[in-house]
Amino acid sequence: MAWRCSGTTNHELVSKLSKAKIITNPRIKQAMEATDRALFCRNAWIPHAYEDRPLPISDEATISAPHMHAYALELLQDHLKPGNRAMDVGSGSGYLLACMAEMMVPDPDRIEPNTKVVGIEYSEEVYAFGKNNIEQRSERMKKLVQRGVIELLRGDGWKGCPQHGPYHAIHVGAAAATLPQALVDQLAPGGRMVIPVGEWSQDLMVIDKDVNGKVKKQSVMGVMYVPLVNPNQSQ
Repeated sequence: MAWRCSGTTNHELVSKLSKAKIITNPRIKQAMEATDRALFCRNAWIPHAYEDRPLPISDEATISAPHMHAYALELLQDHLKPGNRAMDVGSGSGYLLACMAEMMVPDPDRIEPNTKVVGIEYSEEVYAFGKNNIEQRSERMKKLVQRGVIELLRGDGWKGCPQHGPYHAIHVGAAAATLPQALVDQLAPGGRMVIPVGEWSQDLMVIDKDVNGKVKKQSVMGVMYVPLVNPNQSQ
């Protein structure tokens, strides 16, 4: 069903995702309608921005298909709230980071204390692209950067960003061969992580940490993501 959700405008794309029941939460629909996917695509691919498929943003990275972004937001919806902390590992184009920020700061004039949205990207080229998208192509996101709500960092996604944690919500936008323990450690009690795990055969995993620190893992669906760069892996 997901591949049928392509549109000719951002509004049509999101409306079709909603009609297909991929988006069920009004907060997610509002966030995705407020985040124009075309602003997060490479110029050459802007004519295809509202197609429900991944698009390249570098030789090795893509902006995920809109239905996958919608699934991720649905899985994280209860944790993307004002006053919480969220991290997007492999933040790429910055699109999902912007959607997460929209959900956590619905009114930029009323920012709940401690609200934080962190993006981590390893590739220098992709980091610069995503940073420019957030800071220059979206006035609303630019304001949240200036107010310290959004922070984009270049770094090793396997290590996360412990200095701004623990996080109530973690999204990983590339497939880890194994579950990174550092990211599990950075989950707050009651927090949730959504991460694709595996090499050739990948599963979208939901990792929940209860209030006592006990971790529960669940496979949601089979997926196909580009690999999460591991700087420590021998070439």
